[in-house]
Amino acid sequence: MIIQIKVPSPGESITEVEVSTWLVKNGDYVHKGQTIAEIDSDKATLEISSEENGIITFMVEKGERVRVGDVLCIIESSKEDTKKHIVQEKKDHVEKVYPSNKNRKIPSPASKKFLKEKKIFIESVQGTGKHGRITKKDCIFHLEKNETSIVSNRPPIITPMYNRSKKKTPLSFLRRKLSERLVFVKNQTASLTTFNEVDMLEIFLIRKKYKDLFKKKHGVNLGFMSFFTLSCVRALKLYPDVNAMISGKEKINFEYYDISIAISGPKGLMVPVIRNAEYLSFREIEQEIYKLSTRVHNGKISIDEMTGGTFTITNGGIFGSMLSTPIINPPQSAILGMHKIMERPVVVNGSIEIRPIMYLSLSYDHRIIDGRESVGFLVSVKESIENPIKFLMGGNEDTLSKKLELY
Repeated sequence: MIIQIKVPSPGESITEVEVSTWLVKNGDYVHKGQTIAEIDSDKATLEISSEENGIITFMVEKGERVRVGDVLCIIESSKEDTKKHIVQEKKDHVEKVYPSNKNRKIPSPASKKFLKEKKIFIESVQGTGKHGRITKKDCIFHLEKNETSIVSNRPPIITPMYNRSKKKTPLSFLRRKLSERLVFVKNQTASLTTFNEVDMLEIFLIRKKYKDLFKKKHGVNLGFMSFFTLSCVRALKLYPDVNAMISGKEKINFEYYDISIAISGPKGLMVPVIRNAEYLSFREIEQEIYKLSTRVHNGKISIDEMTGGTFTITNGGIFGSMLSTPIINPPQSAILGMHKIMERPVVVNGSIEIRPIMYLSLSYDHRIIDGRESVGFLVSVKESIENPIKFLMGGNEDTLSKKLELY
């Protein structure tokens, strides 16, 4: 029986993919459910699994572009091949656990004592006795040979050369498509960036007080992203053009808030979406971010989970970035950049204090967002972060535990 493994559809509107990796060799025996290959679309990586036990034959090579529905490989399945494979597996297992004598070096009693005294590894001695048995004569010959070679083969002293080699590797399909989109954004948008700074002290105090209880209660950490996500939702409601996009000759304002979160994974930067963030609590946002980031790091994120999004948040601070101008995630019109938190001297009520300060940046498409909206948006995020109890948690300390769902 011959099974055809065809290229599945990674998502709507995607018609072509690239075979990024074969995880087995051509002609290998594969098992049903075993991951045999990875394919890259312009948005994500998809794993391909074997549908049956049998011998695999590749129909396309690594790096080759194929269309959805094309035959990726065939698997020839038969009872005879399966029986042979099971027998061979058992044989390999027995050989591994109980290696045959032909692969073992057995020293004579005299040579064993000599090897121990001279501290010679048995693997380095060539035996000339019956069945490769190592004799004392073999040990003496090995020792004399090596003592001679140390003197005669001592390399001349030469000036060391610097290593100036280089290595070329092809860009993955995912990386090439990402490059194309970044260049498109640069050329097709009127991108500007505005900056502000935010005092993180209040967030620090809340997290210090409640993070252990929050983790125990909900199973996830109380991070910064839930505060920034809800702060952005509030700011987007105040400045709706930041939550908009251009479509031809029209501007589309979204009346819902799907927040894309940039997450770095093994295949590159992925941007999964937290949908309808305006209806989510701190707990729900943190749990959603944990779920999405885990899927990104495991290479399991799907196209659907990255489709859409009306506004993006990216946190370069986790890599140590002090300040940056993030690139807009098309077709969105703006992106918030978070950065590294640093203790800095600031003036508070006429006095100089040391506070944890983060720089914020907002890159935006000036075609539909003016300076007033961009600056006002960042100021709104700043005031929400610096006074979260008032703007995010109902206005008083009594509602804090309720908002965090701790009781």
